[in-house]
Amino acid sequence: MNPLAALYGGVVRARNDLYDRGTLTVRRLRGPVVSIGNVAVGGSGKTPFLIALGELLLQRGIAFDVLSRGYGRATHGVALVDPGGSPRDFGDEPLLIARKLRVPVIVGEQRYVAGQFAEQRFGPQLHLLDDGFQHRQLARDFDIVMVTPTDARDALLPAGRLREPLSSLARANAVVLTNSSSPQDLPIHGAQLWRVTRGIIALQVTAPCFAFCGIARPQNFFVDLRAAGIPLCGTMTFSDHHRYTRSDILSVQAESKRCAAAAFVTTEKDAINLASLAAELSPLHIVAARMQLHDSDSAVDAILARTGTWMPR
Repeated sequence: MNPLAALYGGVVRARNDLYDRGTLTVRRLRGPVVSIGNVAVGGSGKTPFLIALGELLLQRGIAFDVLSRGYGRATHGVALVDPGGSPRDFGDEPLLIARKLRVPVIVGEQRYVAGQFAEQRFGPQLHLLDDGFQHRQLARDFDIVMVTPTDARDALLPAGRLREPLSSLARANAVVLTNSSSPQDLPIHGAQLWRVTRGIIALQVTAPCFAFCGIARPQNFFVDLRAAGIPLCGTMTFSDHHRYTRSDILSVQAESKRCAAAAFVTTEKDAINLASLAAELSPLHIVAARMQLHDSDSAVDAILARTGTWMPR
């Protein structure tokens, strides 16, 4: 094992052990907390899954809010996300969640403080904790962990992408297997196994397109576009959560001209980070991610039973 990865793993295990033994304080909100997280850095589909789960809860008439750190924002402290606001103030993913679900989304570095704010404003309803598996300062009633096909073969940071050892999956109430993930490759003991299918909502596009994005796993997006029959004449990638500048737009336009593209295509998250600059890329097709939870009724029933939340179907 890489020496730095071994050192990192030792620190993570020691921290988790302190929480497991009750040495480090865990704080509990009045409302139940359902965490959606992962064991690797970026690209596991947490945000599309949270949105899909939120839509299922709304179908059941369950009131809830979302607690998020607000990664990438330039502001600090606790704030209620304004769906019409900017990623600079709230972060791109909290904005996307707020716009898609139309429920309260609260950002804050300390999720317990964000939860207190939410309960003061909206009451002690169900809280969905975004990217919360490693945020152990806040007690949760149901832990959902997303797993990708590459996680079983990956290494700990900084040698690989794993935030903590796969043995940490023992803390999960449900492990979500994405696409071709196999439970045989993972140390899952006692957790429910859920499966999701990831993809995109296909567009009816026949003209050659230039695709660009700033997400954790851009090649997956390009593969999905081609699988949906969208003809791509060129692609360009930016770093995850990239906030676009006019210089970026000029680069995208120049590359699109080289391949004679008739249109541009990008993700919903990138559209948020483009902001007003999106008007300079025309026509621009914005592709939504799609996350389908198999046997979703049973999964939601398990969450509601565990959290003590109940509503008739």
